[in-house]
Amino acid sequence: MYRLLVPLDNSMERANKQAAYVSALPCANESVEAVLAHSLTDEERSVPEDMQRADRVETVRRTMEMLADAGIDVDTVDLSPPPAEGILALAASEEFDEIVMGGRKRSPTEKAILGSVSQTVVLNAEIPVTVTGGT
Repeated sequence: MYRLLVPLDNSMERANKQAAYVSALPCANESVEAVLAHSLTDEERSVPEDMQRADRVETVRRTMEMLADAGIDVDTVDLSPPPAEGILALAASEEFDEIVMGGRKRSPTEKAILGSVSQTVVLNAEIPVTVTGGT
């Protein structure tokens, strides 16, 4: 089984690209497992504690449905914040074959000020990372 870590934010456009990449892998419906991960935002944490789960986030739910419809085994996991560190920690603690990130375009100034989750993961992950692109 080829095991993918698929970190999702709240962009459905990026999630669609990540799902399309996963679905297009050879024999995806027979030999791929996708673990969808999400780090809850402050707003998402403002709901009752029993509802603070990644699988309640719209992008996670919809991506789960897309991949399940394609016959891909899907699981979800909550990431510890901050997102980049949570992704790297999860990738290091479990046996994943690849990380599939949904990147966004940022200027060098934005990256310097705001940081880049994708860039941090690409530079520090010990397994292959694919960035599917974004806007």
